[in-house]
Amino acid sequence: MRPVQAIAVTALVIGLCACATPPAQDETQIDATAKVMQKKVVRISIEKDAEATPPGPGDRMITGRDLGTRSSVVAPNGAAATAHPLATQTALDVLKAGGSAVDAAIAANAMLGLVEPTGNGIGGDLFAIVWDPETEQLYGYNGSGRSPKGATLEDIQAKADEFMDGEEIPPFGAAPVTVPGTVDGWFALHEKFGKRPMNMNLEPAIRYAREGAPIPEVISYYWSFGPKRFEPAYESGMLEEYENAKATYFSPAPHEGSLFRNPDLADTLERIAYKGRDEFYSGETAHIMDDYFERIGGFLRYADFATHTGEWVEPICVTYRADYKVCELPPNTQGIAALQMLQMLERFDLREMGFGSADSIMAQVEAKRLAFADRAKGYADPETSGIDPKVFVREGYNSERAGQIDLEQAMSPPAAGFADADVTLQDGDTTYLTVTDKHGMMVSLIQSNYRGMGSGLVADGLGFMFQDRGQLFSLDPAHPNVFEPGKRPFHTIIPAFAFKKDMPGCQVRAEPIEQACPFEPWLSFGLMGGGMQPQGHVQVILNLVDFDMGLQEAGDAARWEHVGGCEPTDDLNGNACETDMGVVHLESGIPPETRAEVEARGHAVECCKANAGGYQAIMRDFNTGAWIAATEMRKDGSADGY
Repeated sequence: MRPVQAIAVTALVIGLCACATPPAQDETQIDATAKVMQKKVVRISIEKDAEATPPGPGDRMITGRDLGTRSSVVAPNGAAATAHPLATQTALDVLKAGGSAVDAAIAANAMLGLVEPTGNGIGGDLFAIVWDPETEQLYGYNGSGRSPKGATLEDIQAKADEFMDGEEIPPFGAAPVTVPGTVDGWFALHEKFGKRPMNMNLEPAIRYAREGAPIPEVISYYWSFGPKRFEPAYESGMLEEYENAKATYFSPAPHEGSLFRNPDLADTLERIAYKGRDEFYSGETAHIMDDYFERIGGFLRYADFATHTGEWVEPICVTYRADYKVCELPPNTQGIAALQMLQMLERFDLREMGFGSADSIMAQVEAKRLAFADRAKGYADPETSGIDPKVFVREGYNSERAGQIDLEQAMSPPAAGFADADVTLQDGDTTYLTVTDKHGMMVSLIQSNYRGMGSGLVADGLGFMFQDRGQLFSLDPAHPNVFEPGKRPFHTIIPAFAFKKDMPGCQVRAEPIEQACPFEPWLSFGLMGGGMQPQGHVQVILNLVDFDMGLQEAGDAARWEHVGGCEPTDDLNGNACETDMGVVHLESGIPPETRAEVEARGHAVECCKANAGGYQAIMRDFNTGAWIAATEMRKDGSADGY
């Protein structure tokens, strides 16, 4: 007898995930969570065999612990890790041809925009961290775009009222579209660190766009859901125009093993390659985008593109266990949440607790809840919020916050703790890649269209979809992250970097020891998955530092994810989220007894549903000088070196 499971979905979204999460949580997952409010609710009945146990993976050779699913890559000259083998190959080809790690990262990112439009493309934004061995400095770049200058909060609220019961900005159509910052980011990085002409970096993506690029299993799987999201949105009126997207991506959607061609994208990239950055923001491409949004009744205009600029920013770093320093970019991203969590976890002996233990998971989950309480109330564009990002990692703050953590009992939903720190406070789909070259330059780069493929809008003849990142604004006028004209929204995508000190032999090089053993560049890493990203960053660092895992093991090991609580898209006060305990999702590799114990301590627990996202990393081996690269991206990811 097969029980029938009834799943409620709106008339505009097919439910493809068993749990509903807020917008900021969902980037790599299929969008079953984009709530498109209509009066009519459809119920779809799905037959599910409760008695059947699906077959699992077979045994493979285990040379050590069974945490890792494959060997790390070891390479003497350079390495790359991306979400698609062709992008990794492209990066290595650029390195072998004399390009820098930045050249290779740009080439790989352009290729990913072609072969993985389910997560990224030149219609989205970009963030990067670069270690430059020549200047021995760490650089950060915020390549996020701003909201239309001609749109008001009242305009966006009207769209929310029409399609989302007034609760949030619609996920599709023109309302959530912000200026794409990726092309600007490419050229800013290239100007400072590039060695090869930009046309040579973009040539592989242009050629494959014309001749056909191979689409692997997982990407084709996510690709196939595009029409199920966009067609109902178009029929409702939320998505103003759909024929261009249909012609570019879904006529038909490519299946596993097929070749995907996008001649429009090839033409657009070719103009950018030979005419430069300004072609996109003030040239022919900018005029095409302006005409398109005017035709469909959207908000962006030529002036929004022409005045766009990204920003070089100083990464914020904190030490962990004395010998490690972890760095993230400041808001409008969420990277600082990972730093807050690490500062809180300093007070716990995680090594003694052991990986996957109930005590260890309780400490991490509670630290996440405290950090995300600050995230919900104060992470926003600092240009308009007036909030100094360093307030969240000031000395002693997170250690004091961690005093609220009781390993034996989950705390009540915590409040933000930063309001007394600054007087001004009174009044997720994504691709990540990392590349390093033989000179020691390391690039940590993340790029996204936000929710799935993006807004559903493709301008006439351009071959790329615009992002829907603007959905992550709040509609509350009192919130630091409220929608305003010309403002950057809260961002979930975050690159990361880490340093390590006390390298082999450093104790004998000089006196005193503090000068002899400085922090040295060690790890370029990142992962995908909306609100999972800072949680995943922390788990990777703990796995490497506290649990003595190798680089591949650190990404493959079972993860936890806490979903729930308030988001930067919520109202500042008076939300139901303020009493939400959330749910702890645990992957199947976490022992059943741990799951039971965490639940006994006050958390709702769901097994085998953690948003592991993708994971790419490159590490320096200070004993041999080699590069170690690792990847975990639901089968399609690729790491290689030479």
